[in-house]
Amino acid sequence: MTPGRLHGTGAQRLFVGGEWVEPDGGHYDVVDPATERPVAPAPEASREQVHAACAAAREALGPWSRTRPAERAAVLARAAGIIRDRAAAYTDLAVAETGATTATARGMQVGVAAARFRRYARVEPSEWPVEPQVNEAGPMGRAGVFGAVAVRQPVGVVACVTSYNNPWANPAGKVAPALAMGNTVVVKPAPQDPLSVYRMAEALEAAGVPRGVVNVVSGRATAVGEAVVASPDVDMVSFTGSTAVGRRIAEVCGRDMKRQLMELGGKGAALVLDDADLASAVAGIGTTFSFYSGQICTAPTRVLAARAVYDRLVEGLAAYVRRLTVGDPRARDTVVGPLISAAHRDRVESYVELGRKEGAVVVAGGERPPYEKGFYVAPALLADCTNDMRVAREEIFGPVVVVIPVDDEEEAVTLANDSEYGLIDYVWSGDVARAFRVARRLRAGGVGINTVGRNMEAPFGGFRRSGVGRDVGSYALHAYSEVQSLVWPG
Repeated sequence: MTPGRLHGTGAQRLFVGGEWVEPDGGHYDVVDPATERPVAPAPEASREQVHAACAAAREALGPWSRTRPAERAAVLARAAGIIRDRAAAYTDLAVAETGATTATARGMQVGVAAARFRRYARVEPSEWPVEPQVNEAGPMGRAGVFGAVAVRQPVGVVACVTSYNNPWANPAGKVAPALAMGNTVVVKPAPQDPLSVYRMAEALEAAGVPRGVVNVVSGRATAVGEAVVASPDVDMVSFTGSTAVGRRIAEVCGRDMKRQLMELGGKGAALVLDDADLASAVAGIGTTFSFYSGQICTAPTRVLAARAVYDRLVEGLAAYVRRLTVGDPRARDTVVGPLISAAHRDRVESYVELGRKEGAVVVAGGERPPYEKGFYVAPALLADCTNDMRVAREEIFGPVVVVIPVDDEEEAVTLANDSEYGLIDYVWSGDVARAFRVARRLRAGGVGINTVGRNMEAPFGGFRRSGVGRDVGSYALHAYSEVQSLVWPG
């Protein structure tokens, strides 16, 4: 019997204080976005069970934070190995829960999760010397030389509230560095696809994580997430999701001065300058149509194209869209799977229609494929847009790209920065020095230069309403730690 499931039912249980606990609120069905059939029952936690999870994390904090970093790292390394060994089953579950294609689920969800646990199984220094300082005699004491060292300490109990678009890589990117720093965690997964997060908890349990260090509670009711965030046992909230929800979480955190790490929405501007390699730009921007079916905050969804290349770029993107196979994510030739739910499909379709009403030209896609089941929508390319249209300003979170013509580099920069968001922007130019110069003028947490690829050691986070704080690589260790100064007379 799988430890986290009820005997004979296949229904998932909560993970609280090292025990697999039957949920007070019963179960609800996780639905496969491709077939609309139930995947398995997911547990609905009560407020009392959420509080118990947070209390268990608080109780486990002292012993875990005092565990040698090398021992914590060994647990993470074993978890990485277990995830890798069970990758086939985990991939199948991720496809069923999210609608991601098999290749995406294998490589970018389960594979990235294993890589992140392996990354934080590397012990890094937690102390840094500070330059000695000579103090003159005064009211604080005699003259003297004072040495100091800065020490990273765990924040405490971290609530990890995760997104639906990647139930493996996103939680792993929170849990692994938090545990490496000696924190304990309470994970609240997205209600659409929580089962993968419970499999991650099982891998950590098998890897030897002590009781209470990792807890997972789920539910469709907003009260579950609210109880996690508001718990007096929680010291920090790490959230990935919409800006609207992030605001509400920030308000709660602000009342108790809780630490926050917020990775919120995006409306990535892709500046295609007049000397750009158009084939490269089309390939990069085209990932919006396929990667997670556009359900990704880092996607280059708002294209600002120089008029000299505008027509050719639109033609290239339209041809790209028409080549994409939309359908069963388990089929080998499928590139675009379904969206996460019927409600989200309706939302994306409403934006395509809104674009038409605003004056955009739907060059390709946007229609619903003729399948009997599944939450599918054909990727859509909207041209002749302006930056004041709602489709150009609001995060659609689907396979929709809007293209806006610009007269010159200056206008491209101005329009790119005319946004509530600032997560990741992109610049395509044949002149690398020019591209770097433009990139530094963009108000975004990251800028891809002639690429949509990422360096997974580079800091990740957003400006403005795209978030607060930075993580990834060593920056995540800083994010999940407090810095303490130790000072002594020399």
